[in-house]
Amino acid sequence: MKRLLALVLLATAIAVPSGAVASQAGAPDVPARAKADGWSQTKTLTRTFVQADGSTYSFPSYEVTVEADQTKNLRGRQRIEISWSGAQPSGGRAGNPYGENGLNQEYPVVIMQCRGVDDPSLPKAKRLRPETCWTGSVAQRSQITRAEGEASWIHDAAADPADKGRLSGMDPFPGAAVCPTADVTGYYTRLTPFVAAKGTTFPACDAGNMPPEAAVGTAAPPAEIAAFTDTDGTGEVQFEVRSDVENESLGCSHKVACSVVVIPIVGLSCDRPSEPMTRSDQACRKGGRFPAGSSNFANEGVDQAVSPALWWSASNWKNRFSIPITFGLPPDACDVLDPRPPTGFYGSELLAQAALQWAPAYCLDKSRFKFQLNQMSDAAGWNLMESGGGAAAVVSSEHEQRGSDPVGYAPTAVTGFAIGYQIDKPDNAGELTDLKLNARLLAKLMSQSYLGSDLGRGHPGIGDNPLSIVNDPEFIKLNPGLSQTSQEAAATLLSLSNDSDIIEQVTDYIAHDRDAMAFMRGEKDPWGMVVNPRYKNLELPRADWPLLDTYVPKTESDCRQNNPGVYFSQLAAPVTTLRKIAEALLDAWPYVSTRCEFDTGTGTYKLGRIDRQSFGSRFMLGLVSLGDAARYGLRSAALETEPGTYVAPNQRSLGAAVKLAEQSKPAHPFAIDQADVRRSSEAYPGTMIVYTAARLQNLPEEDAAKVAQFIRVSVSEGQRPGSGNGQLPGGYLPIEKTGVTAKLYDEAQDVADAVEEQKEPTPTGPTGGGGGEGGSDGSVVPPGDVPIDDVPSAEASPSAVPTGPAEPIAMPATQPVDSTLAGGLLPLLILLGAVGCVVATVLRVAGPVLRWRR
Repeated sequence: MKRLLALVLLATAIAVPSGAVASQAGAPDVPARAKADGWSQTKTLTRTFVQADGSTYSFPSYEVTVEADQTKNLRGRQRIEISWSGAQPSGGRAGNPYGENGLNQEYPVVIMQCRGVDDPSLPKAKRLRPETCWTGSVAQRSQITRAEGEASWIHDAAADPADKGRLSGMDPFPGAAVCPTADVTGYYTRLTPFVAAKGTTFPACDAGNMPPEAAVGTAAPPAEIAAFTDTDGTGEVQFEVRSDVENESLGCSHKVACSVVVIPIVGLSCDRPSEPMTRSDQACRKGGRFPAGSSNFANEGVDQAVSPALWWSASNWKNRFSIPITFGLPPDACDVLDPRPPTGFYGSELLAQAALQWAPAYCLDKSRFKFQLNQMSDAAGWNLMESGGGAAAVVSSEHEQRGSDPVGYAPTAVTGFAIGYQIDKPDNAGELTDLKLNARLLAKLMSQSYLGSDLGRGHPGIGDNPLSIVNDPEFIKLNPGLSQTSQEAAATLLSLSNDSDIIEQVTDYIAHDRDAMAFMRGEKDPWGMVVNPRYKNLELPRADWPLLDTYVPKTESDCRQNNPGVYFSQLAAPVTTLRKIAEALLDAWPYVSTRCEFDTGTGTYKLGRIDRQSFGSRFMLGLVSLGDAARYGLRSAALETEPGTYVAPNQRSLGAAVKLAEQSKPAHPFAIDQADVRRSSEAYPGTMIVYTAARLQNLPEEDAAKVAQFIRVSVSEGQRPGSGNGQLPGGYLPIEKTGVTAKLYDEAQDVADAVEEQKEPTPTGPTGGGGGEGGSDGSVVPPGDVPIDDVPSAEASPSAVPTGPAEPIAMPATQPVDSTLAGGLLPLLILLGAVGCVVATVLRVAGPVLRWRR
């Protein structure tokens, strides 16, 4: 009952901590300014030394500005972009700046997630302090048994006297029974304990005294980072936040306020030295061994006073920027607040991120039904809808109608697919941000035409092909300057194992490219590479991508001899959902299943997933949704349209594609012809329109009313960009009454009326390819960030979108059907869907292949 009451109160309003950061002594601030969901603040940071005569010497100051692009209604594993300018350039940059690997560098910017906010009026338990900041290792937060010359922190001018002793950080200091190596005569120890959300204190004196999420080999890699500042004083990172689902000890949630703390390291400020000066005095005053912009690949020792290891020291801590963040509602919010059984819509994962934010706008409003998106293949969702197993299907193309009841397609969202990537530049130069791909390169990846490794060299017919895309002269010419060190993950595109309208869109893009289709027919590319014979003349487009190769390499490996398998299928390793692909890219952990291990328990060899890729040498490509790319901060490749023109997904390019869309007749989808896209210099080839499809006859009256309500709400308040309850997340182009998407808006209204009245629709607006001109801004930005020029925002056209909740609430995850009725029906519905998929496949194979189902 208490939890229910808390959630009810939360549904009314969420207390959002102030965006301002409390001023620190000696560091005058420019007040933080809110930018929608973003944040910005400027501080002046100065390192000072107290001289032997008592005077103070100040080094040149740095006026540092830190910005974050989003701070509210966050979800676990979401990435926010944090950027800064005016900072001291880093030196001795680590090969991997994350977690413990990032300690040996100088003048980095330390970024961590911490529980609490900077508000001195709050009780201590809710205030931000070093003890509530997360690090994954002891070395990142404590200094254990250091010699006097390594104890620079004891001369920190800003530190309390208690922190300058031989033993500090905890009072009382833990004894030998708890921390046996912490108190050694003649050595210095400074503990920075971690206080968990439930109040447990972990002394952080050794690995056994750290919270459980800090254990070696935890599921998620470290998120905390000692980031590089370039020689011009700027830098940026995509920082991954974690909720209490991913890190229970840290405990950030919709009820627990948290912050992202950014600490530009400018060096310890040092107190008056002893006479003669001690080694620890000297250590405090050191200014770095490495020149700005240099790297420390050898992992040599650095000057402690300018390293990230002492982020907790008082003179570093007072220079912090604390960015208050809020998390969304828990995944079970709708189940707790709304006992009604949900009405399931079945189908496309392209709507997943929007549905995540839309669902509470239904369950928290008793005048609406309880909406739930049950993700499955478009074909399975269609079959359930047609057979009466679901009120509506969520699809992104026209599907073959087998029943006698007419079906209406209501445009619901404009989004699409992307080729997401995680690629590092050589020589520690950062991440690639401008990848270009063409249709022939995608065809090579998907047709398993790269060899992967020496194991593939014996493959008949393609033994002379490159090992991976990084060795392909075509890719090198298009994306110069990247590492050509081959790895198996660079030989494949991580993709879906099941039928999908997304696969059909990708293969339709390939099918409309002359060079790509010539390659698929067996013609060599200009550098002599040929298609895998098993995929020669494969019919495209298609909704599935089969694993056709059968090559089993001959090798002396005992493991492979005991586990013979199709090598190229182990490279491709497709998965069932786009989210799995997005998370694999986020972790740089390919699904390539070629790792061979000996199981000592069973005495047998086994093949499994390879290790995560190392920072600095990451190369992964994966098929993702634009919604997932926006949520996880993934980069998306620009795809070729007309020869030599590459278009990235953004608001303008999605709008340009929608402008090309044409409808064959009312209540049917708008087809985006890839032939038109190929002739365009502005339209993004991965653009897809998602539809709510429902029967226009014989649909039960209650279901018809719910579907009509969903269509009307989703294309009105559901199109308001934002992170709140019922709003449209990044990765989607808003559907509005005017501009390029007007024809979609009009059609949605017509279909909503037709579904509710259970009759064929009467068109009220134009259906052709009109609807306005594309925007003029060609900058490449993630979808959702910049509105297309001719699509008014809600602020510019208040009448276009009804007013929503005054204080939006972030979204819970879409939950499985858990009512007694739905739980009993779901297995039957899935079975019906599977049977329908089989029938659809037979019909598709037997009938003519259509490039666009009309």
